[in-house]
Amino acid sequence: MAKENLHQGKGPTQRQLRVGELIRRALADALMRGDIHDEELAHVSVTVGEVRTSPDLRHATVFVLPLGGVNTDAVITALNRNKSELRRVVNKAVSLKYSPDLRFVADTSFDQMDETRRLLADEKVRRDLDHD
Repeated sequence: MAKENLHQGKGPTQRQLRVGELIRRALADALMRGDIHDEELAHVSVTVGEVRTSPDLRHATVFVLPLGGVNTDAVITALNRNKSELRRVVNKAVSLKYSPDLRFVADTSFDQMDETRRLLADEKVRRDLDHD
C-alpha cells in the first residue's frame, strides 16, 4: 500500500494537525499585533478558529471570523487580498519545506454551536434526554 493512500478518507494526520495549529498561532499573532497594513483590517479583531492543511501541506484553509461576525465578507476579502504578506509571516514563524498557499474562509462553527444549543434547550429534546 502506498504511503499517500494510508490515510485517505480517514481525517487529518497528526502532522497535518500539528502544522495547522502552528500556522493558526502564527496568523493569530500577526493579526493581533496588526502586522498587516490594510485599512479593512486596521480596526477589526479577527479570530482564527482553525487551519486545515492538505496532506502534502502545500495548501491551508484558514477559518476566520471577525469579532461579532460584523463585515465578515469584507474581512475575508481583505485577508485573501493580503495572503502573500500573511504567507511570509507564516514562513518566518513555521519552518516548512514548502510555503502553504493560504485560503481564508468564514468560520461557521460558532453558528453551528448556537444551533446545537438551541436544539438542546428545546422542551421536547430536554424531555427525551431526561428519560435516558
